[in-house]
Amino acid sequence: MNRYEHYTYSVHWSPEDACHIGTVAEMPSLSWVSDDPNTAFSGIRRLVADVVADMRTNGETPPEAIADKDYSGKFMVRIPPEAHRRLALEAAEQNISLNRLAATRLAA
Repeated sequence: MNRYEHYTYSVHWSPEDACHIGTVAEMPSLSWVSDDPNTAFSGIRRLVADVVADMRTNGETPPEAIADKDYSGKFMVRIPPEAHRRLALEAAEQNISLNRLAATRLAA
């Protein structure tokens, strides 16, 4: 199976362009425009297949699919000190850790 088949494709309606636009998250510079959503979807998939083939021909490595990446579940977020203090106080008032409060908010 080709790795580009694991990519994150989507089709959305563009009121500005009055058409459907197919995109792929792993290659944000690519898009396919069509009046029909199915054609936008198949168009972006064909375009990605062509781009990936060209990249391989030129010795380039195509981007890894988001779905195929491993995630640790940890990342750091910087916020203003006042927001940190407010969230720490809220967590203390709820008798939960700041980490649990932040994780719950982010997951919502």
